[in-house]
Amino acid sequence: MMTDRHPRDAARSRGVVTCVGLLGCLLIVLATGTQAQESRPQNALLPTVAALDTALFDAFNACDLKAFDRLVADDLEFFHDNDGLSVGRQTFVDSVRKNICGKVRRELVPGTIEVYRLGDYGALEIGVHRFHHPGHDDTEAVGEAKFVIIWQRTDSTWKMTRTISYAHAAMAK
Repeated sequence: MMTDRHPRDAARSRGVVTCVGLLGCLLIVLATGTQAQESRPQNALLPTVAALDTALFDAFNACDLKAFDRLVADDLEFFHDNDGLSVGRQTFVDSVRKNICGKVRRELVPGTIEVYRLGDYGALEIGVHRFHHPGHDDTEAVGEAKFVIIWQRTDSTWKMTRTISYAHAAMAK
């Protein structure tokens, strides 16, 4: 049985197949290029940012507010999914003194930290952390949340300038 296909229809079909093929190739190139770009900066800054995270939260856990204060920018913006926005280093340090010292201990969930370079500004840290209540672990649930910290590097000094703590939930006992 013969069909009466017009030569334009055949050309259109070849054009669509070619376009779909090129689009597929482009998507593969973009996906592999993005993955390679993201992994290089992460590896280079990971030890530095991991050390900053340790220093910040060792001071947080020990209520060493002088050491804690040195790692926080004057114009810090802290976003919390339950409490909203808090602005300023002193407001943040005062809140830690009032609500955290002796009441909460933070731990980074192993294997969750991700670090990305932010141009000449500094670094982006993403991870998951847990909050324990020393002396009350039997009565109070351990909390878990995701976080993002933006670290700014000025000369050889690093400071936390923005942070977001979100998706807070109690872990099952």
